[in-house]
Amino acid sequence: MLIVHIADITMFYAPASGGVRTYLDAKHRRLGRLPDVRHSLLIPGASAHHANGLYHVPAPALPFGNGYRFPLRLAPWCAVLQDLQPDLIEVADPYLTAWAALDASRQLDVPVIGFYHSDLPLLVSNRMGNWFTPNVEAYVSKLYGNFDRVLAPSLVMANKLRALGIDNVHVQRLGVDLAAFHPQHYDSDLRRQLHLADSTHLLVFAGRGSREKKLPVLLDCMQRLGKHYHLVLVGSHMPSNVPANVTVIDHFCPVSEVARLLASADMLLHAGDQETFGLVVLEAMASATPVVAVAAGAFCELVDERFGRLCQPNDGHAMARAVHEVLEEGAARLGHQARLHVEQHYAWDGVIKDLLAHYRAVLGHELAARAHA
Repeated sequence: MLIVHIADITMFYAPASGGVRTYLDAKHRRLGRLPDVRHSLLIPGASAHHANGLYHVPAPALPFGNGYRFPLRLAPWCAVLQDLQPDLIEVADPYLTAWAALDASRQLDVPVIGFYHSDLPLLVSNRMGNWFTPNVEAYVSKLYGNFDRVLAPSLVMANKLRALGIDNVHVQRLGVDLAAFHPQHYDSDLRRQLHLADSTHLLVFAGRGSREKKLPVLLDCMQRLGKHYHLVLVGSHMPSNVPANVTVIDHFCPVSEVARLLASADMLLHAGDQETFGLVVLEAMASATPVVAVAAGAFCELVDERFGRLCQPNDGHAMARAVHEVLEEGAARLGHQARLHVEQHYAWDGVIKDLLAHYRAVLGHELAARAHA
């Protein structure tokens, strides 16, 4: 049997990681069930060791980095890849690991795919201003121009890459765990635990409390909605000064707890206007919970009036109005439609099937050559 060996490499892998780790873990589990595929995942660690296809490559911890580590040397990553001898390498970040993958791919004469999970020019401009944007855009163009194929999680991200002159860009959607996020995780006791009346409309936001999530818009929205509405903010770096109708859970929560909150809420609120995909939106929809988000970033590709509402960005009044519209429309009905939609279009098995089609397209001639060798 001809076994294809795929290696993923990333620094975006930590105990409190977000969408990239979710994608890589889902992929690792599903590829591991296929008889003709071997999958290796290279991630940063405190020391070199490996188990069950996960290879930890030494890298120093980032101060105040929530468990993230930042590789500083190419050689250890290249050495692991050369020992593994993969048929294809996929890169999940635009930093040193990407250059290590390109270096190893030249040594091994294998193709390499770049998955553009994060909008690096926007990320830098948010933190350092627009002075560096041209340089960062040039860096992205140079790096991703070296890959045999580039994947983007949304059309908005793919179009940004194309605007930088990068060819061979393909949209590859992410998925959601339909068992982990399911309406059966509804907890009828949650309102009592939060000291809320049964009639209170319960809203939730889950994610990091970073600036691009625009949490002040959510807080403004809650002030406008008033005492019959309550918002739970769950995740790291959440604000402490919040209205009385907001509860803060200021730490990373396991999937089971996030799933319970999402399934028990009347809707998810999200004011972030720079999302490259927005995995938590899919997780809410899988929980049969409708979504109120802003009409920006990748949300326009995920949410329409069948599943919730999109509102004007940076406008707490518009978001409050959208919440009222969802309730008037029937939150339970919209949530039911959302669940059916993700079952049909965002199950991980279907996503991995599409991903394998990209691999076959890149590996086609190599596979044929090996089969006849």
